[in-house]
Amino acid sequence: MGEIEDGEADNITTDVQGQKCALVCECSAPESVSRKDSLPFLNAVLKNPVCKLYRFPTSDNKWMQIREQMSESILSFHIPKELISLQIKEDLCRNQELKELGELSPHWDNLRKNVLTHCDQMVNMYQDILTELSKETGSSFKSSSSKGEKTLEFVPINLHLQRMHVHSPHLKDALYDVITVGAPAAHFQGFKNGGLRKLLHRFEAERRNTGYQFIYYSPENTAKAREVLSNINQLQPLIATHADLLLNSASQHSPDSLKNSLKMLSEKTELFVHAFKDQLVRSALLALYTARPGGVLKKPPSPKSGTEESISQDLPLPVRRQDSIPHHSDYDEEEWDRVWASVGKSLNCIIAMVDKLIERESGGEGSSASSKDVEKDSSPEDSIITHPKEDWYEQLYPLILTLKDCMGEVVNRAKQSLTFVLLQELAYSLPQCLMLTLRRDIVFSQALAGLVCGFIIKLHTSLYDPGFLEQLHTVGLIVQYEGLLSTYSEEIGMLEDMAVGISDLKKVAFKIIEATSNDVLPVITGRREHYVVEVKVPARMFESLPLQIKEGQLLHVHPVLFNVGINEQQTLAERFGDVSLQESINQENFELLKEYYTVFMEKMPPDYISHFQEQNDLKGLLENLHQNIQAKKRKNVEIMWLAATICRKLNGIRFTCCKSAKDRTSMSVTLEQCSILRDEHQLHKDFFIRALDCMRSHEF
Repeated sequence: MGEIEDGEADNITTDVQGQKCALVCECSAPESVSRKDSLPFLNAVLKNPVCKLYRFPTSDNKWMQIREQMSESILSFHIPKELISLQIKEDLCRNQELKELGELSPHWDNLRKNVLTHCDQMVNMYQDILTELSKETGSSFKSSSSKGEKTLEFVPINLHLQRMHVHSPHLKDALYDVITVGAPAAHFQGFKNGGLRKLLHRFEAERRNTGYQFIYYSPENTAKAREVLSNINQLQPLIATHADLLLNSASQHSPDSLKNSLKMLSEKTELFVHAFKDQLVRSALLALYTARPGGVLKKPPSPKSGTEESISQDLPLPVRRQDSIPHHSDYDEEEWDRVWASVGKSLNCIIAMVDKLIERESGGEGSSASSKDVEKDSSPEDSIITHPKEDWYEQLYPLILTLKDCMGEVVNRAKQSLTFVLLQELAYSLPQCLMLTLRRDIVFSQALAGLVCGFIIKLHTSLYDPGFLEQLHTVGLIVQYEGLLSTYSEEIGMLEDMAVGISDLKKVAFKIIEATSNDVLPVITGRREHYVVEVKVPARMFESLPLQIKEGQLLHVHPVLFNVGINEQQTLAERFGDVSLQESINQENFELLKEYYTVFMEKMPPDYISHFQEQNDLKGLLENLHQNIQAKKRKNVEIMWLAATICRKLNGIRFTCCKSAKDRTSMSVTLEQCSILRDEHQLHKDFFIRALDCMRSHEF
């Protein structure tokens, strides 16, 4: 976004008394509306701005000046490429873990080979898409005419920033931003069988009700397996690093450094041990044991809990459905407990040794409180003998080596067992399972690109607002999507895709870091169950942020979707079809919005809340929104207006979406802009319709 306005302009005469609209000029160069807008960062994210200037009379016959600006964002392509690269890496890692699962019985080995064949094909497809996206060097957005192109599936449609800057005679300048984008949906995949909401529900129902040659794990257990595997991959190298730092502190003979290193090592190791407390790991180990060659049950299985079902006795064991993990007479369940507990015992030995070393160094008596937690059966105090002149490094090295060995054994067993859990999810429904994952990745990529764009713009617009920054790290941001899709024909499938894609954004957190180079584009890390978007800001701006944000606290978003079909197809749906999908989505998301409001009122500081309540009647707006949702009125656009107003008053990020982000979206945005001018900036009542016609007749 530029700093000066020197582009070509066409002046248009205005006639207020003749009640003509007041378009002042059109220009190709943007205007600097504040020092925040001239940041080089936004220049790197937003491209090709187009501006229009208006002036309209106020209720006291003075003039307000309006500046509309529309900008493209290079994040339309940058975010999908980042995301696909991560997904390829994640899938390659999963495929390798499947290969390293070890020797399996013929039944399970054949299933694994089949799964790997399909998974390798999917990875190749993702790599081809990434290659094609890397070749795109033209436009920084995907036009609606390209929404059905396979190579552009992951790219959002018509992603733009729509900004209105108002300069009025009585109020301070104000900015109003709306991100416009086509509804996140898998257009190339099509909607013949519905969208993600219906497909996922049907998929899970079939899993539960049909017999397959696999062990059934719920979606929650499968997600838990991925989470534990991810934690293992993150924590193991961290623990190894902190263990090496502890040895380095020992070699330097520095008590303070030794304490600090031990604290970090203890924290990470405790997280590591806690990750394996879930019953899922124990049951998966037994399941894997029975899948090894010769792992045949010697007695009938018994359910492990009230939710588990026994295996049918009349089916051959290798091919029947297993709804529970069987109890095996030859399997030593306590062995895992011993291996798992050895990590904690090894840590306790290290703690006890450090306490003794520091105690002897200081000449004090007794041990520090940290050694009180050492388990009695390990007896580290009895087995450790120190001598004043011995090297600390030599004392700690064998204990660190033992910790690493124990941790390696736990990681090896847990990785294999949890990978076996993932094998079940993939094995029973190829290629449907992978195609659903692909569809979900496509929709999520489109939604994420818009979210990152909106977050960055909101951050830089409100960077000097202490209340906003406190809200950001205390309760997170509300992200409100206004959907204008009908509940008729293919748009039902689009809405089903959109609902899941927006809900999946709950898996995203943001982290603000200091930019160390000219590359200020965001970086994504993580996996499908949890992504972190690192947003870079210049050093001067970073230093002004609250301590919690500077220290790397994750910042969360709370997406909500409210949809109201407004076109002629919605008329048909309301008269002859079914609008229950829209009603369900609106009701579900109202509960999410109300939940956010409750947390907001509970966690924000009292002085901020008291001032906030004076300025905003949010409780009344929420009640009104709820009444309108319950009323089930046809084409009730009041829902849209109320949801948007609540979002703005809560410092949220606003999105408006329809099929292609063109006609319906532009009609909604211009109506919202004129309503804001009327309600917030005293637009003359006789000029509301004229202002609306003016903006619509000179749309971008």
